[in-house]
Amino acid sequence: MYSIVNTATIFGIDSKLISVEADISEGMPMFEMVGYLSSEVKEAKERVRAALKNEGYALPIKRITVNLSPASIRKTGAGFDLPVAVAILSAIGIITADSLSNICLIGEIGLDGKIQPVNGVLSMVMEAKKNNIGIVIVPWENLMEAKLVPEIIAIGVKRLKDVIEIINEGSFKSSEDECPLILKEDDNSFDFSMINGQKSLRRACEVAISGMHNLLMVGPPGAGKSMLAKCIPSILPPMDSDEQMELSKIYSVSGLFDERLGLIKSRPFRSPHHTISAQGLVGGGIVPRPGEISLAHGGVLFLDELTEFNKSTLEILRQPLEDKHVNIARATGSFSFPADFVLVAAMNPCSCGYYPDINRCHCTRASIQRYLSKISQPLLDRIDICVEAPTLQFKHIAEKHNNESSETIRNRVCHVHKIQKERFRDYGFSYNSQIPSNYMEKFCPLEDEDSYYMEEMYEKYSLTARTYHKVLKVARTIADMDGSENIKRIHLQEALLYRGLDKKYWEDM
Repeated sequence: MYSIVNTATIFGIDSKLISVEADISEGMPMFEMVGYLSSEVKEAKERVRAALKNEGYALPIKRITVNLSPASIRKTGAGFDLPVAVAILSAIGIITADSLSNICLIGEIGLDGKIQPVNGVLSMVMEAKKNNIGIVIVPWENLMEAKLVPEIIAIGVKRLKDVIEIINEGSFKSSEDECPLILKEDDNSFDFSMINGQKSLRRACEVAISGMHNLLMVGPPGAGKSMLAKCIPSILPPMDSDEQMELSKIYSVSGLFDERLGLIKSRPFRSPHHTISAQGLVGGGIVPRPGEISLAHGGVLFLDELTEFNKSTLEILRQPLEDKHVNIARATGSFSFPADFVLVAAMNPCSCGYYPDINRCHCTRASIQRYLSKISQPLLDRIDICVEAPTLQFKHIAEKHNNESSETIRNRVCHVHKIQKERFRDYGFSYNSQIPSNYMEKFCPLEDEDSYYMEEMYEKYSLTARTYHKVLKVARTIADMDGSENIKRIHLQEALLYRGLDKKYWEDM
């Protein structure tokens, strides 16, 4: 007696379709599972054995072999319990349907036969649809997540006996979820209208988000760096449907997806503590899972107190900042996680926080050099905008200001994004910060006089090829904000100002 059913396993943030084969034959009674299995998958046979007994189905006293194919892919997670149980029930004749080839089953089984929810259902259902499977049976708690994938019949089940009844009767209709979607309101607790003074910082934040450029703020404690960073989500533009689906898939695999809210519609803002490990930041583990840079995909990764992070952890960011994805190789395979985020970082200029104010800073030159050396020049080269956060004066704090709101700034940002997406619609990227070096001359051309000017600035600021291109990309964004088709001298000058700060601190040392 032989049967085969479909399921899926998580592979990075994507999924792979898995065939679960069950064979029951004469021989010494035993229950064996094969197919490159992790420990939690091997334990499935005990959960399935107890669940079948408690649901009133006894395993035959025969040799039972379950194979999860293909054997070259390592299977992890508890979502194989349900397909293993259904494959065995089909092999012994309890389930008699001929339509199992068009069904994908996902779910963990409790010892009492109850179906438990699992992570990564969104990714697995998308894989099932990709392979022309029309029906998915998932735990009831994962039903809303499965129904986010269009044009597929999603059925939610609570117990193993429900699965048997549905398949035998052939009643394949999408389940109606009892839990309605919760409409999440945007968090407006931080708004740029709350920020008094700091005009240069406000401007730098708008330029950074308008072109999706990386931003570093340097200044003394209490200057408002962290608060400005927390206001940035309020000016981020909305995501399109493809971006929402991709981000939701990442959060689903990570176990952070709240399916009651539906697809994630707000761009993420991640702010990990400086004690985070390298694996926590970029992803990893025995079975690699996305890290903070992938959870910030399409949004902002805020690193507060940048110099407090482990230097080796920060250096790992260099490749993802350029490539917009991170590759992780393990014995189980090579995984690629998306990491197209805007890095926003904040730091003090020295240990006490007041350099170069000699009246308040008591750090020695050697201690300042040690402090700043925690941030390497190659990492600084990947930051497009460096801006200083000056100490706020009392009049800026006490006076009532009619500050520009985040909504007004966001409307301008959305307009600039629209310009960029229209310009790059045929080139595979969307923002000025993503312009490849071989397209710089096409999208960032300079007049002869401005070209000579940039040649002088190249020598004056000791720019590298990378930083020179970043200056041009930022200038392109500033020109778009001004509604200018061409990059002008004033745009170049402002972009160069954003490169002067790192020279002020790091080169002086």
